Amino acid sequence: MEAAWHHRRPYRRPGAGLQARLDHVAAPVRQRAERGNRRLHQRWVNLDARRKRSTISVVAVARELSGWCWSLAIMED
Repeated sequence: MEAAWHHRRPYRRPGAGLQARLDHVAAPVRQRAERGNRRLHQRWVNLDARRKRSTISVVAVARELSGWCWSLAIMED
């Protein structure tokens, strides 16, 4: 739930520390992660446009985030 709140703001370029960690990740995983981050933010935008309460939105984003994390975990290198 806590991680889902971070997708409320637009996805920005990663800082130096995060970029250093991303350099050790396979390119397909990194690309999929970036697309997922952008998609989760867009989910927030769509729910806000529909005037959903933020607590309802965070649950929807958290559910999608858990599925997305699972899909990253089972990705083959």
